[in-house]
Amino acid sequence: MKKIQIINGPNLNLLGKREPSIYGDASFEGYLKKLRVRYPQCEISYYQSNIEGELINKIHEVGFSYDGIVLNAGAYTHTSIALLDAIKAVTTPVVEVHISNVHAREPFRHVSMISAACKGVVLGFGLDSYRLAIEGVLGEPSI
Repeated sequence: MKKIQIINGPNLNLLGKREPSIYGDASFEGYLKKLRVRYPQCEISYYQSNIEGELINKIHEVGFSYDGIVLNAGAYTHTSIALLDAIKAVTTPVVEVHISNVHAREPFRHVSMISAACKGVVLGFGLDSYRLAIEGVLGEPSI
């Protein structure tokens, strides 16, 4: 069974409540149930923290034993060299995820400090960005 760790960063605990015009009105917990049903061949673990160091600790914890990490670092995407270094330090591939199309938003969101260390980046497809990232981890065949 493949092991995938989803890690959500700051303010993503408020999905479904926070800025629904940008992030939608669904909770992540509800979406997570759907992901687990869709991928029964995977053990999908979930972790969320608003604290940068805790995100780094989780990457270190699973980064040598899991098959993939799906990371939505939230605003830390644009500021954290420490997260970049954590991703570079582990052997588990990381896919960067964003719910919104960050390139259609404020200019400071156009730059990712972590993309260079990630296997790929999925953005702009709402919560479905997580499903697409999981398919990238699993190496789902293209159409």
